[in-house]
Amino acid sequence: MLKKELVAASAEPLVLSLLNQGDSYGYAIIQAIKQLSDDRIQWSDGMLYPVLHRLEKRGQIRARWRVSETGRRRKYYSIRKSGRAALASMKEQWLVVHETLVQLWRLEHAQS
Repeated sequence: MLKKELVAASAEPLVLSLLNQGDSYGYAIIQAIKQLSDDRIQWSDGMLYPVLHRLEKRGQIRARWRVSETGRRRKYYSIRKSGRAALASMKEQWLVVHETLVQLWRLEHAQS
């Protein structure tokens, strides 16, 4: 299981990346992240919805009620232009951290 702090730090880029693929609703977002992470990232409603509300308040995503294929009303979220810009910035930042860790771990491996 991943540490709570790492999951929290990655929540916004994960949600924006997923919504960049297409509109989705809460439960489907939770399931997609669970599946993409091979069950290593497991979000609860209580973790996801504050992130969605924060992104919506910033104007990075939009929420609207729609009727699903099953006839059930669901709140669907979609990424907005400002969300795509924020995602691009987050992606750059995460890549810097990732590349730095990879270099450090290669050095560590080479020294052992």
